[in-house]
Amino acid sequence: MRLHKFSDVDAFVALDLDGAEAASGPVRWARKILQGGAKDLARSQTYTYAALQMRRSGASAGINAEAPARAEAVAAFVAESAALVAAGTYLPDAAKGVSDQDLAPLRDGDPRNAERLDAFGAQCDGLSAVVAADAAVGLDGRTAVVEGFSASGPALAEAVAQRGGRIVGVATAEGSLAADGGIDPAALAEASAEHGDKALSALAGSGDGLAEPGALWGLDADVVFAGSKMGAVHHGVAEGLQCRALVPSGRLAYTSKALAVCRREGIAAVPDFVALAGSTVAAWSSPDANDDEVRAEIASTVAALMEQALTSGDGPFLGACYAAEAFLSTWQDELPFGRPLAS
Repeated sequence: MRLHKFSDVDAFVALDLDGAEAASGPVRWARKILQGGAKDLARSQTYTYAALQMRRSGASAGINAEAPARAEAVAAFVAESAALVAAGTYLPDAAKGVSDQDLAPLRDGDPRNAERLDAFGAQCDGLSAVVAADAAVGLDGRTAVVEGFSASGPALAEAVAQRGGRIVGVATAEGSLAADGGIDPAALAEASAEHGDKALSALAGSGDGLAEPGALWGLDADVVFAGSKMGAVHHGVAEGLQCRALVPSGRLAYTSKALAVCRREGIAAVPDFVALAGSTVAAWSSPDANDDEVRAEIASTVAALMEQALTSGDGPFLGACYAAEAFLSTWQDELPFGRPLAS
């Protein structure tokens, strides 16, 4: 892992592997982006590429600036990134505080499919998370809760319903909403599009109808989709889970100690680098393929990766790591130190 520091702005990019055909991953803005978290995100993307047998590397960038200087700092980052993008050294993806529009000047030099890097990519991550859950425990007749209803949320909820599952709880920063009979995916998507961060209040009729966000962990459900932040599921949360599968809907959703709890309790902890492979498949998809063909490729690819991972007696997370590391060993002299888990 090496760190490239920018000269014209307080920013950096963590680049995981040497000798890769290209490196990609999120760029985030905040008053202070921690390098440790950025390195963890880069490693997660590296393992996604390895799982997909692509000789590419994960990367993750951070832009440090106060809010009034955000626009100027992001613009400086984009200007200085042009040479990195042209060389394939770093291909940025919009993340916290950075929009697709901010990165638009870089897309002409990006070898990926530009039309599938924004909202469609998020939809594809929602789909791949559900495909992974379905492979792990089967969703037909099952219940699920979603912690952190992000941009991938509407597609995730729709895909659960299409596979015969039922969303019985959703949590966001404003609170959590539970419904034993299920929450209609179409109504959830409509509320999210119209009300944004206040979607659950709109569905509940008012904020008074919401429980605390953490109340979601106590709901009885077969599958927990988690991903509001890195390490959202720590060992204390994992101790209280009653689910059959824990599936990341955001990168690095659980910690190493939470993984140990899941293994002890017989909960299938799905690896984030497989569950969120959808956007990567879409980004490198053929420009001749239509959206339905890309979705079909994602579904078959993620299902196959999960089928292989589930054969491991050490659980799906380590099973997927073994497969990814076997591919990495074909082109890296040494394996990168540390697997993709939240600190």
